[in-house]
Amino acid sequence: MPGNAREVTSATFQKEVIEASADVPVLVDFWAPWCGPCLALKPVLEKLAEQYQGRFRLAKINSDENAELSGRYGVRSIPNVKAFVDGKLVDEFLGAQPESKVRAFIDGLLPTPGEMLRRQALALRAQGDVPGALALLERAAQSEVHNDAVHADRIEILLTLGRIDEAKALAAKLGPLAADDPRVSALLAQLRFARAGGEDFAALRARIESDPADLEARLRLAELEVADKHYADALEQLLEIIRRDRKWNSDAGRRTMLAVFDLLGAQHELVVQYRRKLASALY
Repeated sequence: MPGNAREVTSATFQKEVIEASADVPVLVDFWAPWCGPCLALKPVLEKLAEQYQGRFRLAKINSDENAELSGRYGVRSIPNVKAFVDGKLVDEFLGAQPESKVRAFIDGLLPTPGEMLRRQALALRAQGDVPGALALLERAAQSEVHNDAVHADRIEILLTLGRIDEAKALAAKLGPLAADDPRVSALLAQLRFARAGGEDFAALRARIESDPADLEARLRLAELEVADKHYADALEQLLEIIRRDRKWNSDAGRRTMLAVFDLLGAQHELVVQYRRKLASALY
């Protein structure tokens, strides 16, 4: 059996499939010794595992001896080849297939050149080489102009470096569905508040003290508080806007509060606390 193919059991499945698929795709071949089509598919899979030289791994599971795994993943007919990427089942095929179709199946799982550069960039950033990471991400973006994951990584680094205008320009290139990703949504919220700097805290607070109904000053102060990571103070200002005039500036108080929630994440204690307060203020 090739070096990139191995027998896997229930005891080794977590390590050999789930954890291993964080590095490269893992093809799991559910088979049995009595199954003729399984024996026909076996040399095709092993040949490709050898040819691809580690770009994917082949895990062979005897379905008779590992009935729990077969049941967990809905194996009702064999051979059944299931593909795992980043710990998740992402695709599968049934029956013995010709080499051309199996090769096409594998190629569809492999990361693109841009994604490979992105992963290298993430590794560099983890090692502290931020300029090197940014350079690789720029190369990845040139080869895959619509790769939102690459753009999001660049935005995150640019925000860290304080290069707000560049981050804003990149955000405009994101696809229409990018914000559905919680990470991207949080980055966009962070970018919004990062642009709020440059005003004077004291002047805004003086305006509010002089006129508590100055909702524009409250909104600007809230944005500054978020930029300085004073999230509770910001949320209090936004809540006060909602209490005083829910509809002011096209519901700006509530919309901004939701942007802060995106920035902090649904499980943050302040988000849990102020969602209740928001509901009380609205209803």
